Amino acid sequence: MIKVKHRKLGKEKAWGLAHSAFNLIELDVKLKGRRHLLYLIHEALHIIHPDWSETKVVKVSREMTKLIWSQNYRRIQP
Repeated sequence: MIKVKHRKLGKEKAWGLAHSAFNLIELDVKLKGRRHLLYLIHEALHIIHPDWSETKVVKVSREMTKLIWSQNYRRIQP
């Protein structure tokens, strides 16, 4: 199972990070709404498909985000 942690990633200059060795995704705490979904999917794809190019991960994550968002899936903010 992939774990997700939220923390400030300003020093890393990233919105999200994938740590395949630990099945861990880190997302910046500032991400909200559709952008949060995009980066969650993007980083998950890096872990699930480590052999994929960045270009493919970007393309597939954008398409998946469009589909899921169009079906009115939303994250309830804690």
